[in-house]
Amino acid sequence: MMTIRISVAWTIAAVSLVALGLMLLLGQPFTAKAQESKRFQYKIIEVLPDTGNMQTRLNEFGANGWELVAVSMGSMTEPRLIFKK
Repeated sequence: MMTIRISVAWTIAAVSLVALGLMLLLGQPFTAKAQESKRFQYKIIEVLPDTGNMQTRLNEFGANGWELVAVSMGSMTEPRLIFKK
């Protein structure tokens, strides 16, 4: 009884290996694509620290495809908005 279980297990393993070999042999070849380096543009602008002005500038740049990535305080009174495209 034990030898039947072992031979069934070996048969299943052999069939699986043959199927895997056929899939690798007949399947589409694996081609690794090199990743293209992305190129970004950056733009830094200083804005007045009032909400209305800042919102206007954010909407203006966003409409033109720019994404806000950071805000730094340049002279502590005028924030610098850093955009990426």
